[in-house]
Amino acid sequence: MLNTATSSALTFSSTPNFYRPSSSLSIVLPNPRTILSSYARSSVLAVMEKAITRGHLTVADSEGVHHFGTRSKGSNDVYLKVVNSDFWMRILLSQDLGFSEAYMMGDVEVDSLKAVMDLWLDNESGMDNLSSAISRITSAISGVSNAFLGQTRSKARLNAIASYDQSNELFKAFLSQEMMYSCALWSEAEGGVRGDLVSGPTPGDLEAAQLRKIRYVLTAAKVKPGDRILEFGSGWGGMAIEAARTFGCQVDTLTLSKEQKALAEERVKAAGLQDVIRVHLMDYREIPPSFEKAFDAFISIEMLEHVGSKHYHDYFRLVDFALKSRNATAVVTSSTFPESRYSGYQPEDFMRRYMWPNSCLPSATALITAANTGSEARFTLEGVENHAAHYPRTLREWGRRLDANVRQDLIVKDYPSLKDKAEFDAFRRKWQYLFAYAGAGFAKGYITCHMLTFTRPNDCPVSCD
Repeated sequence: MLNTATSSALTFSSTPNFYRPSSSLSIVLPNPRTILSSYARSSVLAVMEKAITRGHLTVADSEGVHHFGTRSKGSNDVYLKVVNSDFWMRILLSQDLGFSEAYMMGDVEVDSLKAVMDLWLDNESGMDNLSSAISRITSAISGVSNAFLGQTRSKARLNAIASYDQSNELFKAFLSQEMMYSCALWSEAEGGVRGDLVSGPTPGDLEAAQLRKIRYVLTAAKVKPGDRILEFGSGWGGMAIEAARTFGCQVDTLTLSKEQKALAEERVKAAGLQDVIRVHLMDYREIPPSFEKAFDAFISIEMLEHVGSKHYHDYFRLVDFALKSRNATAVVTSSTFPESRYSGYQPEDFMRRYMWPNSCLPSATALITAANTGSEARFTLEGVENHAAHYPRTLREWGRRLDANVRQDLIVKDYPSLKDKAEFDAFRRKWQYLFAYAGAGFAKGYITCHMLTFTRPNDCPVSCD
């Protein structure tokens, strides 16, 4: 634009037909970044105007306050403050992934993360209109890459490093005593799945619910003293220790995380169970020939998310390979997508970029089909359960413990870069975002959580005649 603040006249040049502006006259070109930000802002606000039909959203930034939707009794009411104009470009280019990045970086502030997640999912179809051509292309590319390259053997180890080869002290800070990084099972003893919201959390609730989950899975697996169990996905040894200590079993458990293996073996030794539990640093595709038909039961608790749709068939082929031909049971649990949302090509989102790289949520049907083909019909589906209702409280409990126990002076021992307060704040916000993001997904039915139980075709049910 023209800046004529000094109000100086144009003067004639000695060369005819040309004008020479005085030295006080300058031309200031618009900043391209400002233009893009303004375009992104207007585009996002226009979409929100039509998209928000359930609940009410207030958006405030340096240019004003905007209201979307309608306030009504009992409806979701969200307040969102844009701190940095980069927020608008993040949303336009990456939608929910962009929002997660804006939140972690402090570009946006919200009064309630849960309320934001609920509002987004309640108006999901309209929010899809935020998708730009660039984001659709990048989503397609990342989805194909994840499906075909995301869970190769070399990638699987890198995925484990990113997901679990982190500070064990971090996980100790928010997990239960058993260190189960999976959905707990809540009973009336803890007030059920909403007990913490109705009467507040009570010390020991999470430990009780996680121990119930372990015992529930082991009971479903029909294990008895002396049985040998194979586990894919050791975690920190919680299931293996309970299987050996309470059920009298031997366990071979596999992990790709060196950090998990080290702490699991430490915990096994402390429990005096090192003679009956073996922790292997091994990809499930590398199980040795000696495992053939050697196990009475197979258990995997929320490890299937790291297998990938391309490999489900091989996964169950190897489970069939390892289990005895008679009187053997397999129990697998996994966060899942409902069939209507499932695809083998899952693009990068917050989970797959910042928490579990290259992960892929199966559907229950995809797993059942793979179990049938991978075992060549040597499995009988005995049970299907959806535990999704139990996950939001589990996540809320983790969030409370994270807020109470993760302090900067403790965490910098394992994460030196977090000495910078801004970095530490972003680190905390990442985990807070995870718990709210996943909790809303389970509560709204966007994500499910299935436990599948398989037996051998020739196995008899419980005595019934």
